[in-house]
Amino acid sequence: MQLSDMEGKTLVISGGTRGIGKAIVQEFAKNGVNVAFTYNSNKDLAKDFANELEEKYGIKARSYALNILEPLTYKELYKEIDKDFDRVDFFISNAIISGRAVVGGYTKFMRLKPRGLNNIFTATVDAFVVGAQEAAKRMEKVGGGSIISLSSTGNRVYIDNYAGHGAAKAAVEAMVRYGATELGELGIRVNAISGGPIETDALKAFTNYEEVKDKTADLSPLNRMGKPEDIAGAALFLCSQKASWITGHTLLIDGGTTFK
Repeated sequence: MQLSDMEGKTLVISGGTRGIGKAIVQEFAKNGVNVAFTYNSNKDLAKDFANELEEKYGIKARSYALNILEPLTYKELYKEIDKDFDRVDFFISNAIISGRAVVGGYTKFMRLKPRGLNNIFTATVDAFVVGAQEAAKRMEKVGGGSIISLSSTGNRVYIDNYAGHGAAKAAVEAMVRYGATELGELGIRVNAISGGPIETDALKAFTNYEEVKDKTADLSPLNRMGKPEDIAGAALFLCSQKASWITGHTLLIDGGTTFK
């Protein structure tokens, strides 16, 4: 997808070096959008990716460290972004947590523990709120913008061990609607993208990955799992002027799997 109205604008996205985040960064860069993306731990990988984007697409790209479990650090992060970019037009809350941080959160209902649940909510809801607040302050200065939270169909249909994540995604979709209602007068649109199972390293880390993959392909009329590029195209559309009257909405990208 090529959209002429995107060139010269700036995207801020959390988690831009892998999976869905990486695909979104590439899609926006391809359309002339400057990109500020965060990474969790691999500084060299992030820097190399930023250099690659600049060389390939002729845009400005910078990487920043961010611990999504400490969302208040977004305030300092945006101060660093302000030094490198003169505007912010789009913010996408994409980064997720996995591994030890979700112990007690990624499990059966009767095994859920407050610590794991709180970590998931912090990384999903709190991080979206603080990141969007800081973005909105800057979008107001340029006459508006677009904010997106990544969500999941796991808050609509049952996924084994997904109660903690599913509840957090339901909460962030509600927060999106509140944000859209209150920021609309500033010309800022706020939406969510709810993806069905997408083939990423994060999903492959799930204990039942192969089962999910086979079931998704069986449920989808398109006979495949989703790809990161499927979400990236939707994100580009929602940030463009072609979606100028879409706000407070959750766009379902599920390959038809939630109907069957």
